[in-house]
Amino acid sequence: MGVGGLAEPVVVVSLLAGGVIFNRNTNYKLFAKRGETPWKEKADDDEVRSSRTSSSDETAVEDDDPYSPWRQTACLKTAISHHQRQQSQCGGGESFLSRLLIKFPFLCEVWYWALIYWVYQLGRAVSALTLVEGTVNVARRHGLQVVHLEQQLGIFLEPAIQKLFLPHTTLMPWINRLYSFIHIPATIFFLVCLYYYCIVRNRVNERQEGKEVGQTAGSPAGAPLFQARRRTMAMCNLIAFIIFTLWPCMPPRLLSDPNATGDDATEGRTYGFVDTVHGADGDASYWTQNKFCNQYAAMPSLHFGYSLMIGMTVGTLPLSARHRLSRTVTISNLRFRLPSTPRILCLLFGFFYPFIILVAIVSTANHFILDAVAGALVCAVAWNGNKFMLNLLPLEDYFLWCVRINKPRSAS
Repeated sequence: MGVGGLAEPVVVVSLLAGGVIFNRNTNYKLFAKRGETPWKEKADDDEVRSSRTSSSDETAVEDDDPYSPWRQTACLKTAISHHQRQQSQCGGGESFLSRLLIKFPFLCEVWYWALIYWVYQLGRAVSALTLVEGTVNVARRHGLQVVHLEQQLGIFLEPAIQKLFLPHTTLMPWINRLYSFIHIPATIFFLVCLYYYCIVRNRVNERQEGKEVGQTAGSPAGAPLFQARRRTMAMCNLIAFIIFTLWPCMPPRLLSDPNATGDDATEGRTYGFVDTVHGADGDASYWTQNKFCNQYAAMPSLHFGYSLMIGMTVGTLPLSARHRLSRTVTISNLRFRLPSTPRILCLLFGFFYPFIILVAIVSTANHFILDAVAGALVCAVAWNGNKFMLNLLPLEDYFLWCVRINKPRSAS
């Protein structure tokens, strides 16, 4: 593990901390004097309530108790009305943690990311620690089944792709680093930027007189887009965990294990895969160089699934009015209508980011092409079915009620 592997956790923490500061609520004063409103004068009562009141992605239930966990449906509220409390029972007023979340609402996203990522990693760790020799053999057999299926489909191109890149001794280390260190930091950076675009810029516009949300420089996307992408990530992790737990698959690089015995191991070595990331000259991530990492979770590839989700989000990002203006080009008396420059840049990023990640995961022998296909399918299911995660909101509401914290509306 190189210096980059040790620096990665520092980069991750720095990005999360930077996101908290960058996306802070500049219209709210955390340490207001007694009798002084913490909100700036431009904020009207409706806007203050919008930022202070907690709500879900669905229609909120009106309730006198700001700490009530029941925000989903009226029938649910009625069924558990005996749990309702008055604000006076909670000590009255906003707790410091509630005010802290109003000032730094991205702290909620840090919490969500920790849940999404570490629950997934803990699941992988449990799988890794409970592995037995028979599981390794099953994973190798599944890896060879992927090879055989790709051969039948005529897409077994991994050995040729890797041989194309291996001679480039200057380029290959950078591809190794791209595979090892871009996945997590780039995803966090994406969340920070998307939160700013969807929520903070809208919040800033709401404080400007005579401007509506989405007008001029504001984002027409709004909080629902950000919330949907956050849920999509959680759904991707859930589906991927189920798949690799029920169907462990060995990545190409481990098929060349010289110490493995048996007919399957002999066949695996014939393909000549080289572990460029975890070898002596590689540059592996801190997160993949420990005994708690499940090495047999190649199918599906969340490296590609996440990159595809990010690419699709950026490529289809709703743009403000002035950024949507198309251009007309005349060539030989033929007129063509071209997208705006911001839209073209979004489309280029939306294509090239997942494409570059695909090249990286294949050329480093960490994933098969079908792993990427499975990652894309997982992304598609999560993209369209992410509202399934809303079923977990009552658990979050119970927790918030227990610790007496109100969550900002945009963080729901």
